[in-house]
Amino acid sequence: MFVLELTYIVPLEAVDAVLPAHVAWLDEQYAQGRFLASGRKDPRDGGVIIAVAEDRTEIERVVASDPFVIAGVSDYRVTEFVATKTAPGLERYRETPR
Repeated sequence: MFVLELTYIVPLEAVDAVLPAHVAWLDEQYAQGRFLASGRKDPRDGGVIIAVAEDRTEIERVVASDPFVIAGVSDYRVTEFVATKTAPGLERYRETPR
């Protein structure tokens, strides 16, 4: 499982110009089962996404396809973790440490 932390690197006006494309991209990732939760940080200087993928290479490919990245308005920090406990309904994402 991955925590994707976005940090805006331009003024919000530039971020907002790309927001519709970013939201469409988010919708695609949810439809493909990659994203479990997402939202803006407070204060609004970026966002956070909880994601699942086969491996880090796949998630980095997904991140690189974000319109925010393509437009140069956001940087990503990718953190991989082993989800050994989950809320009810997320049991299928539980992992065993290697």
